[in-house]
Amino acid sequence: MPLLLIVLFIVVPIAELAVIIQIGQLIGVWWTIALLIVDSVLGSMLMRSQGRATWRRFNAAIADGRAPTREVLDGVLVIFGGALLLTPGFITDIFGLLFLLPPTRVLVRRLIVRRATLRMMRVATPPGRARDVDGTAVDVEPDQLDRP
Repeated sequence: MPLLLIVLFIVVPIAELAVIIQIGQLIGVWWTIALLIVDSVLGSMLMRSQGRATWRRFNAAIADGRAPTREVLDGVLVIFGGALLLTPGFITDIFGLLFLLPPTRVLVRRLIVRRATLRMMRVATPPGRARDVDGTAVDVEPDQLDRP
């Protein structure tokens, strides 16, 4: 976890500054600033439209009586994508677009689900332990449930 925090709060801002400086040298300072502003405005508009679409799919899933797992994960990705697009910088914008655009969001969602599934399987079955669990069940009379 500390390594992740170092990357998020030190490495990413330094990389963003380096890219902004390079683009500023390439196209000029004012064009770079304008590009960052336009990028943030378009990102907020995209986040709003994708958020609404995700919310509609969420409500449709609830109305159909099914668990809205995909819709919830899409909602989380849309929120993170919007936050990344509103953050000044071009590297975060790329990741924000990956989270916001539906075709790439499907790929990101599959990757997250796959990694989470593998992680749960690793936690559920530590190395060296048997996968089968022997257990017993005991019938308890209803009047015995109240006793400690």
